[in-house]
Amino acid sequence: MKTECNSREIQFQALGLRKVVADFGGGQVSSDGGALLLGEINRATGIIESFAKCFTDHRDEERIEHSVLHLIGQRVFALALGYEDLNDHDKLRQDPLLAALVRKLDPVGADRRCERDKGNPLAGKSTLNRLELTPQDATAKSRYQKIVYDAGAIDRFFVDAFLNAHASPPKEIVLDPDATDDPLHGTQEGRFFNGYYGHYCYLPLYIFCGDFPLCARLRPSNIDPSKGALEELQRIVPQIRERWPEVRIIVRGDSGFCREELMAWCEKEENKVDYVFGLARNSRLVKEIEPMMKEAREEYERSKAPARRFKEFQYQTLTSWSRARRVVGKAEFLEKGANPRFIVTSLSEERWKARELYEKFYCARGEMENRIKEQQLDLFADRASARTMRANQLRLWMSTAAYLLLNELRRLGLKGTEMARAQAGTIRSRLLKIGAQIKVTVRRVWVRLSSAYPLEELFEQIVTNIRREYPMRT
Repeated sequence: MKTECNSREIQFQALGLRKVVADFGGGQVSSDGGALLLGEINRATGIIESFAKCFTDHRDEERIEHSVLHLIGQRVFALALGYEDLNDHDKLRQDPLLAALVRKLDPVGADRRCERDKGNPLAGKSTLNRLELTPQDATAKSRYQKIVYDAGAIDRFFVDAFLNAHASPPKEIVLDPDATDDPLHGTQEGRFFNGYYGHYCYLPLYIFCGDFPLCARLRPSNIDPSKGALEELQRIVPQIRERWPEVRIIVRGDSGFCREELMAWCEKEENKVDYVFGLARNSRLVKEIEPMMKEAREEYERSKAPARRFKEFQYQTLTSWSRARRVVGKAEFLEKGANPRFIVTSLSEERWKARELYEKFYCARGEMENRIKEQQLDLFADRASARTMRANQLRLWMSTAAYLLLNELRRLGLKGTEMARAQAGTIRSRLLKIGAQIKVTVRRVWVRLSSAYPLEELFEQIVTNIRREYPMRT
């Protein structure tokens, strides 16, 4: 069993007469002691277990040392902890704390079959890479890649995770679709240059409901931003309505999603979905708000402060729309000049007045964009360096599952604390990255966290909050 290694000494600036020397021979020490919180959240919600059920394992059971559950757990926990690269797992496979999180009964790897693997309780980069590269048609007769994911099951998993997080159905929910760029630096399958973003990229489609991801679909970038959004809503809405038949659903998106087929589908009586979409301006729309824009300009010239007016009217395009629809126009004048904006909606004036609809409801979609940034910047959703789109889609889903785990920690553990709205990167740096000594005995796994950790009380409060919702299993 590997407990320590001989490492080269690294000398630093002396402290008085004392030399300052470091090496990497500390043995069972972890920089991720706070990952215990992620383990508690997973045990409470079953996120990784449910995700792992979306995979079919064609491997010989008698030869398996790392189950699908262990592999998925290792990858998702590592992403949540900030390890985005598969190469990181050549060292992480030795981590007894990560092994304990994925429920390895021998977290020090003493029971590994091969002598060279002893002391490595977890899978290495090659095993995890085979998981990503498994083709859809793999079977038990395949040579290496034998773990196949079910795309439909994964799609349902994310919606179910959202539904399961609510003890009772809400009266109203808002679905926010949006597209973003995922820059590419190689010759990946489906790679295209996108003129809007100015580089080669994928164009993934996200759909969020509040903080919950309901869809993360990888797409090539040579398409309309709304492509596929209708199909995603056609599967998500019935799944929600199956559990919550009376819930009111509103779809909210920018002008990239203002398409006739989307609005017409929402308006059908059997679907009962409302919408608010941004509407790209044109000369006819601008002419409708000319008097309001003149008033806003005059007010700005008097006060030198931004001025805005709102007007609603019925509008129909010359050819693309099948009917007239309610449009709200914003006539705004700023230091840089006129800034006219428009939205189209199925919501009535009785429910939402023009100004409130634009300022309080439509503009609130910007919060969903923060969730996408969390995934890309903090959870490596843009790490699409695999050769095939299928493999990169799985990487996107792994990142989304890691986000879901951290979001549940935020929702359940941080509720009522000063970090209740903290972003994923902040949660990781302040709550998960804690130095810890690990000692594994016959009866216990000791995790001794740093005595100098300044957020000890908050850490204990998080555990209390989780246990209040989900008592510890016996």
